[in-house]
Amino acid sequence: MGKKIHTYPGAEIDVTWNGALCIHVGECGRAVGELFVAKRDPWCNPDVTGVDDVIAVIERCPTGALSYTRKDGGAGETPPTANTGMIANNGPIYLTGELQIDGATDETPGVATRVALCRCGKSKNKPYCDNSHEGTGFRDHGAIGDAGTALEATGGPLKVTRVPDGPFQVEGALTLHAGSGRAAWTGEKTWLCRCGESKNKPFCDGSHTAAGFEAE
Repeated sequence: MGKKIHTYPGAEIDVTWNGALCIHVGECGRAVGELFVAKRDPWCNPDVTGVDDVIAVIERCPTGALSYTRKDGGAGETPPTANTGMIANNGPIYLTGELQIDGATDETPGVATRVALCRCGKSKNKPYCDNSHEGTGFRDHGAIGDAGTALEATGGPLKVTRVPDGPFQVEGALTLHAGSGRAAWTGEKTWLCRCGESKNKPFCDGSHTAAGFEAE
C-alpha cells in the first residue's frame, strides 16, 4: 500500500483506497468477513463476498478514503438524504452528505459524500484530517452549546469553503452531532473553527487572528 491511491479489482466491483484521506479509523479492518485482511496480499479482495456486502463496508469509511466502482450496472454511491456533521471527541469534523469541498487536487475530492476535516489546525493535508491532533495535545470533547435554527429540508448541496487563515464557511442544510452522538445544532450557514483555538468550538470565534493561524 505504498502508493497514495490503489485500486483492488474484482469481478463485479473495484475498491479504491486513497491514502491521502485515510486516518485509519478501522471500519474496514474490523468489519466481519474477509474483505479486508491485514498483511494479506491483496489487503482487499472484493471477490470474497457479494457486491452489496462490499458496498456496505466501503460506505462505513467516514473519511472517503475508500470508494468503489461497480461493474454490474448497478448505481454508484449516492449522497444521503440528510447532511450531517459529527464533532469527534478530540478529533476531526466528520461530514456526510452532498458535499462540495473547495481546494480539490488529484488526490483529494472536491465532490464527495464522506470526509474528515481537520479542526486542530495542524494537519499537513488541510483541509483534511491527517491525525495530527493525536500528537499535538488537541483536546475538545465535541460539546455543542448552540441549537441553531430549524431546517425546512435536511439535504441538498453542502458547500465547504476555506476562509483564508480562518474557519470553514459551510453553506447548506446541516445537522451537527455532538461528540456524545446527540443531534445538537441545525442551520443553513455557519463558520466552523479549523485553527483549534476557538473558545466556542466547534464554531469560530475569531481566535485564529490572535493565534496567527495561516492556511489557505
